[in-house]
Amino acid sequence: MYLSGLYRYPLKSAAGESLKEIGLDALGVAGDRRWMVVDAGTGRFLTQRLLPQMSQVQARWQGTEQLLLSAPGMSELRVALPNQGAELRGVTIWRDNLQVPDAGEAAALWLSQLLGRACRLVQVPAAYARQVNTAYAEVGDKVAFADGFPLLLIGQASLDDLSARVGRPLEMLRFRPNLVVTGSEPYAEDSWKRIRIGTLEFRVVKGCSRCIMTTLDPQTGERSADREPLTTLKTYREREGDVYFGQNLIACGEGQLALDMPVQVLE
Repeated sequence: MYLSGLYRYPLKSAAGESLKEIGLDALGVAGDRRWMVVDAGTGRFLTQRLLPQMSQVQARWQGTEQLLLSAPGMSELRVALPNQGAELRGVTIWRDNLQVPDAGEAAALWLSQLLGRACRLVQVPAAYARQVNTAYAEVGDKVAFADGFPLLLIGQASLDDLSARVGRPLEMLRFRPNLVVTGSEPYAEDSWKRIRIGTLEFRVVKGCSRCIMTTLDPQTGERSADREPLTTLKTYREREGDVYFGQNLIACGEGQLALDMPVQVLE
C-alpha cells in the first residue's frame, strides 16, 4: 500500500488543492482549514451545505503569511495573516464556540459580494485551536476549522467500489480527504487502528459521517439530481442514522509526507 493522494483545503469549504508533499503540524496538514467564513451577525460557520457557490472559491497560501483568494468574476485578493493585535471575533463551529482573529474589512467585503450575504473571514492560530472530542482523542489533541478531526483518509479502492455501485466515476474531492491510500481492499481502512506512513504513525480514531456536501460536483458546485452518492451509500454504509465513508486520523507527531510513501497497518 502506498500514499497516492495528498489534499489540502486552506479555507474551510472552498476548493481543495492536490499536493505532491505536505507538512504535518500539531493541527494536521500544515495550512489546512486554517481560515473560515462566518456569518457577520451570528459568527456561525458557513459551508457549501448552505452556500454551494463556496466550491468556486480558490484559496491558496502565498508562503506562510498570505492567502490568495480568487473566484470566477472576482478580482484576486491577497489577505494577510492577522497580526497579534487583530480583533478577535466570536465564532461557532458545530458545538464549539471560540474567539479567533478577524481577517479584516477587505476580505469581508470580497466574500460578502461573492456569496450574497454579510460574512467575515477568520483565521485560527495554533494557540486558539479546538480540542478534539475526548471520546476519540487524548487531551491536547487539537484541530483547526475541520469539522471534528485533523485528518481524513480514504482508500482509493473504496471510492472505486462506490463509483461502480453508483454507475459513474466519482471525484475523490467530493469527499474532501487529506490522504488517499492505494493498494488496500475496499473499506479496509474501517478496520485499521494504527498505521504508519513513511516514518510517521497515525491513530485511526473514527469513521467519517457524510452529509449533503458529497452530492455537490466539486468543479461546478451543482447538486446531483439523484442525490448521489449519498443515496447509494445509505444502502450499505448507514449505521444508526449516519452514513460513513473514510476514516478520521490523528497524527502521533509532526513531519513530512509525500506521494508514493509506503503505508503499513500496525494494528
